[in-house]
Amino acid sequence: MTSSAQRYHEVEDGAVDRLAGRVRGEVLLPGDPGYEAELAGFNEIARHRPRLVVAAVHPEDVVAAVRFAGERGLAVGVQATGHGIAAPDEHALLISTRRMNTVAVDPLSRTARAEAGAQWHQVIAAAACHHLAPLNGSSPLVGVVGYTLGGGLGPLGRQYGYAADHVTRFRIVTADGRHRTVTPEADADLFWAVRGGKGSFGVVTDLEFRLVPVRRLYGGGLYFPGELAAPLLRTWRDWTRRVPESMTSSVALLRLPGLPGVPGHPAGRLAVHVRFAFTGPAEEGERLVRPLRAVGAALADTVGEMPYTDVADIHQDPTEPLPYQERNIVLRVLDDTALERLLEVAGPDADCTDPMVEVRQLGGALSRPPAVPNAVGNRDGAFTLSTLSLPGSPDRVLAPLSGWGTGRRYLNFLAGPDTADAAADCYDEQTHARLVRLKDRYDPDNLFRRGHALRPAHD
Repeated sequence: MTSSAQRYHEVEDGAVDRLAGRVRGEVLLPGDPGYEAELAGFNEIARHRPRLVVAAVHPEDVVAAVRFAGERGLAVGVQATGHGIAAPDEHALLISTRRMNTVAVDPLSRTARAEAGAQWHQVIAAAACHHLAPLNGSSPLVGVVGYTLGGGLGPLGRQYGYAADHVTRFRIVTADGRHRTVTPEADADLFWAVRGGKGSFGVVTDLEFRLVPVRRLYGGGLYFPGELAAPLLRTWRDWTRRVPESMTSSVALLRLPGLPGVPGHPAGRLAVHVRFAFTGPAEEGERLVRPLRAVGAALADTVGEMPYTDVADIHQDPTEPLPYQERNIVLRVLDDTALERLLEVAGPDADCTDPMVEVRQLGGALSRPPAVPNAVGNRDGAFTLSTLSLPGSPDRVLAPLSGWGTGRRYLNFLAGPDTADAAADCYDEQTHARLVRLKDRYDPDNLFRRGHALRPAHD
């Protein structure tokens, strides 16, 4: 029988077998049983084809993998759920963290601890037992760590800020193979950089973060026919100027094969989905939403009081893997001219084929610096404008609206090969310069160069 080391002929004899002997999980090579299944991710626009996969089950597996890669000059990639894949890894060692998925909640300190492969639905369920909630995103199937380190913009954002703002501690394996515990007091520079800098500085094996006292929401969505897109967008834009920070909302222009819960909506026809998450009393939420309901006859109305455990019903993100390109820009303003342009390129008379064009309101706590500073950018933005496109589709929406943008993007709303080098676009000049200096310090050989990674100064 041919050994792993013999088949992995670019590494010295026995090296892969020795690595396999040091890890508790699996070491997989192309052709091995389980190799393909381990690489399957949610976004099917690309598929990693690494030379070597370490399916980690313990932090020491991550340490062994990083040291192995560092000694041989192999790039290191990481995958938990595969939602935000950029360019596929082909000449790298990929660490799969999905088996490291323990979640623990401490109700006394109102904190949670999540391992590298944990998903948000696990934290939501565990926190709800104590009448608490995390700052998860719109989909509970997204990985906790990657989402948080990229910022973390979710349904409670305007009231509580970014998920990264609430991190209290994390453990990370850096390029030198050290497994570090990082807090505001222990390695403040790295604590600043990783919260917003995502995977450019190492592999986070677990993180600890604060929970918030939210048990129920007044939330859900209103679906309208596409011909109401113009009055809805204008009404919603004006409405966002008056709502309290306890209301987080967005509008999506949808062209989908079918809309669950929307009877009679023709497949592929434009529908407008207005989404709400309000943490105040239900009667106050009903009063706040009334101007949107008054725009016209809705195809469906799912807005009402709900337990926080039903938060996924607000956006109704896909639950099955599919291929998609995700792009975005951050808007500084959404004035009448910008709305007219958006309707021209994505409204009912446009030749737009993007399954989703979404505008999310920012502001509130998202615009304020956290108590412990971090590298999350875009606090001066008013809205995000993002698109989900079919693979290979050109951008027909964002470029025409760039004149109203800040010139930056939001890191977590990027996916697909043409976004692989976009990390630098997500920060202001001063933040980017500091991140690059810290990249040079912690990863001088650019070991962590896969995904949406920052480049060192000398690259």
